[in-house]
Amino acid sequence: MTRRGGMGSRFERDARRRWVLSALGAAAVACSSCPGQKGPDAAPVAPPVDALAGAVVIYDGKLEGDWRESGSAVRDPGTGPASMHFGPESEWRFSRPGLGGSFGALTFRVREPAGEGEFLAVQLGSSQSRTFPIVKLNPDHRTEVGDGWFQVVVPIAQLNPKELPFDSVVIRPFRPIGLDTVQFDRIGLTPALSPVAALLAGAPAAATVAPAAAPSRGVRARVQCDVKPTRISPYIYGIAYGEKDWPALGVTARRWGGNASSRYNWEIHAANRSQDWFFENRPEVHYDEYLAANAAHEVASAVVVPMIGWVAKDATSYSFPVSVFGAQQKTEPGNPDVGNGVDPSGNKIAPGPPARTSIAAPPEWVKHWIAAIRANDAKTGKKSVYEYILDNEPTIWNTTHRDVHPEPLGYDELLDRTLRYGAAVRAAQPDALIAGPAEWGWSGYFFSARDLDGKPATHADRRAHGDVPLVEWYLQQLHHHEQKTGERILDLFDLHYYPQGNGVGSSDGGDRATQLLRLRSTRSLWDPTYVDESWIHDTVRLLPRMKGWVDKNYPGLGLSIGEWNFGGERDITGALATAETLGRFAQFGVTSAFYWTAPAAGAPAAFGFLAYRNFDGQGGRFLDQYVPTTATGDASFFASRDADGKHVVVVALNLGPDEPLAADIDVGTCGAIASARSYVYARGNTSFTPSEVTPATGDTGAVIAHALPPWSITVFDLRLREHPAPPAR
Repeated sequence: MTRRGGMGSRFERDARRRWVLSALGAAAVACSSCPGQKGPDAAPVAPPVDALAGAVVIYDGKLEGDWRESGSAVRDPGTGPASMHFGPESEWRFSRPGLGGSFGALTFRVREPAGEGEFLAVQLGSSQSRTFPIVKLNPDHRTEVGDGWFQVVVPIAQLNPKELPFDSVVIRPFRPIGLDTVQFDRIGLTPALSPVAALLAGAPAAATVAPAAAPSRGVRARVQCDVKPTRISPYIYGIAYGEKDWPALGVTARRWGGNASSRYNWEIHAANRSQDWFFENRPEVHYDEYLAANAAHEVASAVVVPMIGWVAKDATSYSFPVSVFGAQQKTEPGNPDVGNGVDPSGNKIAPGPPARTSIAAPPEWVKHWIAAIRANDAKTGKKSVYEYILDNEPTIWNTTHRDVHPEPLGYDELLDRTLRYGAAVRAAQPDALIAGPAEWGWSGYFFSARDLDGKPATHADRRAHGDVPLVEWYLQQLHHHEQKTGERILDLFDLHYYPQGNGVGSSDGGDRATQLLRLRSTRSLWDPTYVDESWIHDTVRLLPRMKGWVDKNYPGLGLSIGEWNFGGERDITGALATAETLGRFAQFGVTSAFYWTAPAAGAPAAFGFLAYRNFDGQGGRFLDQYVPTTATGDASFFASRDADGKHVVVVALNLGPDEPLAADIDVGTCGAIASARSYVYARGNTSFTPSEVTPATGDTGAVIAHALPPWSITVFDLRLREHPAPPAR
C-alpha cells in the first residue's frame, strides 16, 4: 500500500481511516497502550466494525432486496463473495428504481490481485440521465481488514457533490488490468455521517497554510531579467486522453495516441488492442468527437496516424483463435476462443495472415483521413489538428503488434515508412506540424528492433548504417531528403520518456526510498552529472541530448516529448516531479509534450499542472517568456514574464522531504515590486492556498523572502512598478 511523505503523514491518514470506520459502526476508544501508539495524544483506535450496520445493503454474499445487477464484467455465479473478471470498458452495475434517502458513504470489501496497484473506480448513476463524477479509488479510501481483504469507504460527498437523486452504483476499472480475479463482498450505502465524521472522511478543510517550522537552511535564487528571455510553447502542457475532468487541469493540448492508435480505423471507429488485450479488435472513441471536445475547450489536438500498414477491419475479430491455434496460456474472460498468442509452454505462436483482423492502410488511406478532418474544419471554420505524429513506438511493433508486424523493424524500413506516410500527411495538410519517430525509450534511441533481436544482440543493423545511433541516422536521412528534393517531411523530433528505476513509475508514492528516487530521476531530463539509477546507468540528459542531435543532424526542428510520466500521481512527489518536468520543458524550449495519460482532478500530480496553468483558481498561470534563474540549495526555481516585463511568475520547488527552506528570491533585474502574492501546495493540502509574501531590498534590488515548506510547490505572482526594458531580441 502507498506510504505518503513522512511517518507523521502516514499516521495521520491511518488515524483518519480509523475515525471514519468508527463513525460507520462503533464508537472510537482511546488506547494509550495499544501497539503503534505513543501516549495519550495518539490517534484513537476503533474496535472491529460492522460497516453495514444500519446501511442499505446491496450485496452481502448474495444480491439483497430489490437490487438488480447487470454489466459487461464477467461474474462467477454462486453465493458468498462475488468473483469478477474486468475486461476493457467493462463494469458491474447495481440498480434499484425509486431509491431514496440520505447516505454518508458507499462501502464494500475487495480482494484484488497482488501487484496490480490502483485500478478500480466507482460512480453513481441515475435513470434520469444525470451525470456523476467518476471516483478513482486510492489508498485513502481503503483499510486492510485481513486475509487480503480491504474495507473501502467512499464518501457520498465525492460521488454526489451536487446531491442529486440516484438509483444505481457502478464499479469498473479505470485502466486495463490482468486476467486475475477480483473479489467483492458486503456492498452497501451507509447512513449519512455526522458532520465530524464527514470532515474526517475527506470534506474540504479551510483554505489556510499552517505556519512552517523555522527554516534551518537557506537558499538564494536570482531571476535573470537582464538575460534575453525565450518563448514558451503553449503546447508543453499537453496530456493524452484523460477522464471527464481533464479540462480542470488547464491543459493546452491533447494527444490521440497509444498502442491502439497504430491500428485505428477512422472509417469504422475501431482498433486492434494489440498485445495489451489479446490482439482483439474493439470499438473505439470516434475521432471526430474527440476533436470536437478539444475544440469546445479551446485545446489543440495532436493525432497519431498509423503507418504500420494495417488497421482493424471490424470491432470483433481477434488474431489468435483457440479454435485455430489450439490451447493458449490465457484466454479472454467471457470468450474462451480469444487467446493471447502464447502456448501453454510459454512460447509465442506464429501469427496467421494480418487479414484475419485487419485491412491494408497505405499512405493514401491516411491521406483520405486527413482530408475528412479538413472537410469538417471547412464546415466549422476552425483548424482542429495542429500536429500529426507518425505512428507510435515503431521499434517495439514486433512485440506490441506482432500479429501483423512480427519481423523486427530496421533502419531502412523506418525511413521508408516515414518518407511515404509523411509525404501523404504533408500533401493532405501542408501547414501541419509532423512529428516522429515517437520512439518508446532509451534503447530505441540508439538501436533498431533488428539490432536488439536475439540473444546476444549483434547490433548488425546499426553497424550496416555507419554505426550511427538510430535516431541520429533518421534525422540525417530526412535532412538529406529535404536538401535533395525540397520536401520537408519532419517538423518535430519526437521521443517518449519514462523513468526506468524500480517502482518510480507506479501511481502511488512508494516507500521513502522510491519517493526520493522519483525526484532524483527527473534530473535525467537535463543534468549532465546525473547517472541514471536504473538499468540505463548512463547520463541521459534527455533534453540537451535531443537538442544536440537536432543541431548536429537536422537544424531547425522542434522538440517533442510525445509521452512522459514520472509516476507518483497520487503522492506529493508526483506533484513535484510533474512541476519539475514542466519547468524543464519551458527552460529547454520544448515545442510539445504530452503527459500519459492525465492526472485525475484532485490528485497531487494535477497540482503539478495547476502550478503553471491555474494556481489561484482564477486563471493565474506561468507566463509566455522563460527567464533564466540561478540558485543554490536543494530547490528548483522556474521564472517567466510577460512581453512588456511588468508581470513575473516564479515557481519554486522544495525537493527536500523534511526541512523547510528559507528562500531569498532576487528579482531586482526585473524591476521594483508593486504587488506580490504567493500560493502554496504542500504535503496534505487539497488545493493551492494563499501565503504571505515579504518583499525586501537586497544587494541588487527587490527580494522576496519566503519559507518553502518541505516537499512543496510555491508560486509567486509579482506585479512590477518599475521595470527595465527587455533585452534586445
